[in-house]
Amino acid sequence: RINKFTILHYSPFKAVWDWLILLLVIYTAVFTPYSAAFLLNDSEERKRRECGYSCSPLNVVDLIVDIMFIIDILINFRTTYVNQNEEVVSDPAKIAIHYFKGWFLIDMVAAIPFDLLIFGSGSEETTTLIGLLKTARLLRLVRVARKLDRYSEYGAAVLMLLMCIFALIAHWLACIWYAIGNVERPYLAHKIGWLDSLGEQLGKHYNKSDASSGPSIKDKYVTALYFTFSSLTSVGFGNVSPNTNSEKIFSICVMLIGSLMYASIFGNVSAIIQRLYSGTARYHMQMLRVKEFIRFHQIPNPLRQRLEEYFQHAWTYTNGIDMNMVLKGFPECLQADICLHLNQNLLQNCKAFRGASKGCLRALAMKFKTTHAPPGDTLVHCGDVLTALYFVSRGSIEILKSDIVVAILGKNDIFGEMVHLYAKPGKSNADVRALTYCDLHKIQREDLLEVLDMYPEFSDLFLTNLELTFNLRDETAKVHIKSYIFFFP
Repeated sequence: RINKFTILHYSPFKAVWDWLILLLVIYTAVFTPYSAAFLLNDSEERKRRECGYSCSPLNVVDLIVDIMFIIDILINFRTTYVNQNEEVVSDPAKIAIHYFKGWFLIDMVAAIPFDLLIFGSGSEETTTLIGLLKTARLLRLVRVARKLDRYSEYGAAVLMLLMCIFALIAHWLACIWYAIGNVERPYLAHKIGWLDSLGEQLGKHYNKSDASSGPSIKDKYVTALYFTFSSLTSVGFGNVSPNTNSEKIFSICVMLIGSLMYASIFGNVSAIIQRLYSGTARYHMQMLRVKEFIRFHQIPNPLRQRLEEYFQHAWTYTNGIDMNMVLKGFPECLQADICLHLNQNLLQNCKAFRGASKGCLRALAMKFKTTHAPPGDTLVHCGDVLTALYFVSRGSIEILKSDIVVAILGKNDIFGEMVHLYAKPGKSNADVRALTYCDLHKIQREDLLEVLDMYPEFSDLFLTNLELTFNLRDETAKVHIKSYIFFFP
């Protein structure tokens, strides 16, 4: 038995919790470098920390994030996992050992509340050290990368993800760029750093006697982000230029990173966009084949128009996916579940299928085929052999005898013949034509009789509850046979 405090790794609670932790990790990835580079050494932030930890809203949020990460560690100690033999392990001791050998160290380092260590410490060295230690929270991004790998097959998601990664890397580099300039600035004899140049451009010069002098945090961050974006996408524009050796070395590294990102990220954008429009390309290719078929066989205009309209409607409805071919790639048990889902409205709402067991419904669902018909399409012609039973799921259908409308059928109506009353299929006595776009569930006569034979307890209920909206069987042929026997004994 699974312990009542054990959490299943596939449970809804765990799924919601993982998404919550993912959002917190994204928040950490954005605000931790910014806080470590820009806020820890800022004079206004120091005053807030001196007046109390709760005075800084950002610190309160960081504390809440740390608490959530600690709770996540406790949850991971009680969450099941799948071992190498594809078995679900629910034993608490094995779960703890597996977690200790895996992500525990990374999660523990990321959950340490470094902000509490800053409280009461006025040392600049301690503040810088704590700021560097806070970046350990970024280790959780490794786990996020593994979770996002499942979305790699979606072109739009990959494109959006690559753009977010590019922006996040530019944000991190902007924080490092500012940290380099801020560390070097007090030790430069000649004020040639990019921060001093920015102060001169904005008219906000640094003053040794005033710690709050110089450009604002917003000015410094926007300028640093502008420099990293321009360096990653090109070689820069020169209006924000590296002057010291440290700044030049960092700029070289940024250019190298930018070239690698062009190769690994932007080089795949064309392939991703092509994948996004692969459906459109397949549509035009199939449409071209239809037109070539029409031209080669010289299909007349009315029939040609119906053929093209049906192709366009079918493609819009199915997006070019052949469900029968897709289902064949799955095991029979899964095929039955999928077919049961696709036909659940019919099997639940139709009176004829009431009282059927789950196994019987699965067998019936496997035999049903879905048919789509555009307006004006003739589903059954007069004189056709009635080999199937039809159930209308959507749309309107008209029944015509000698071009006279004798009935109009709609949703939940049934037409065909009473298959259990005749040993052989009969012929249709009317035409069946679609008035609108119609969806129909069709089951072959032989398939239906086979299922009824396998489930005799359901057969009586089905034959009793089956009510045809319109019986298409032509009874005149039966009359002719009887008269032949009468006159020629």
